[in-house]
Amino acid sequence: MDLQVLWFGLIAFFFVGYFVLDGFDFGVGMSLPFLGGVGKDRDDVSRRQIINTIGPVWDLNETWLIVAGACLFASFPEWYASLFSGFYLPLLLILLTLILRGVSFEFRHQRESARWKAGFDRMIVIGSAVPAFLWGVAFANIVQGVALDERHVYVGTMFDLLNPYGLLGGLTTLLLFFTHGATFIALKTDGQLRADARRLAFRSGLLTLVIAAVFLVWTVVAHFSLVVLVLAALAAVSLVLSIVMNLRGREGWAFSFGAATTLFAVVTLFAALFPNVMPSTIDPAFSLTIENASSTQYTLQIMSWTALAAMPLVLLYQGWTYWVFRKRVTRASIEGPSIEGPSIEGAPAHT
Repeated sequence: MDLQVLWFGLIAFFFVGYFVLDGFDFGVGMSLPFLGGVGKDRDDVSRRQIINTIGPVWDLNETWLIVAGACLFASFPEWYASLFSGFYLPLLLILLTLILRGVSFEFRHQRESARWKAGFDRMIVIGSAVPAFLWGVAFANIVQGVALDERHVYVGTMFDLLNPYGLLGGLTTLLLFFTHGATFIALKTDGQLRADARRLAFRSGLLTLVIAAVFLVWTVVAHFSLVVLVLAALAAVSLVLSIVMNLRGREGWAFSFGAATTLFAVVTLFAALFPNVMPSTIDPAFSLTIENASSTQYTLQIMSWTALAAMPLVLLYQGWTYWVFRKRVTRASIEGPSIEGPSIEGAPAHT
């Protein structure tokens, strides 16, 4: 039982890492129509500046999803099977749009045509917005419960997932990631783009605060416990502090509190879910729990020792990467004569 609780916590940890890190990636991509002028050749420099803020890290951030999925498969195979079979279509859409986004990053700079770049910019926006929304829909439905039969097979339809609570969850993650991304752009850029990103983050932050508050209150009422209440309150306070710090021009603190908001919001959902992993709305006896969905104790023991050895190295490498690419992506570095880069633009230097 202790190892099952441990691995439930580790799955939550990996998804927290994914949503915090890839969340601002999604927000950066979604901000292009509001900051970079998608489809307008007059300010391609700003769009390149925006995209290059995540150039060295976007693919590294996505590896958290791979690790989370692999650990879910190994530690809770019944949960993995029911989730990926029942949510097949939304998860497939997420996968396809993530591929679309990655391809767009790599191909955008291959031609100087304004139409070519504008087309890939639109695909970046779509490839960022669709996963940001669908992840919220998926997790809201997991917490709320879905139609699992006695074989732990989802017997509902795709449209059953588009219920009011699920849609509100999707809208919450969409706005939360959007605000997180705008804050990151303000943190990583300079000049007019930095000022515009701060204004955008403030405006979207106010809307996010309203929508997220409704979603968290609904979650607390439906799954009340002191732990869930405290975590939801911490998420709300963190979001308010992020908005305040952004308004004061303290982008570093604003981004940190935005990351804390995502962290507490995701942990709130996992706390509301525990000890279930997929509740059944047909009959509570059909629900998947950490006990009936987990692997054997021996498997969990092996995984635990492996995680103990590997996780510090992963975290150190992630931290080192962010430290190396900690400087702002300035407009002058793109307009200047230096070779184009980093990873998205095809060379090692910032642009």
